[in-house]
Amino acid sequence: MKKVWVALPLAAFALSACVTINIYFPAAAAEKAADKIIEEVWQTQKADKPAANQPAAKEIK
Repeated sequence: MKKVWVALPLAAFALSACVTINIYFPAAAAEKAADKIIEEVWQTQKADKPAANQPAAKEIK
């Protein structure tokens, strides 16, 4: 009888632990956000590099 009192709550806990929550993101919105982030990164990298046809700025001491 004591085994039932131990096994029943344990089984209930095990079943409740198997619950999975799935969150679905719209593919178009996720792709648009990714494109925006990539574009921002590329713009930052382009701004960090001097243009190939212009001489680099000289340092004034």
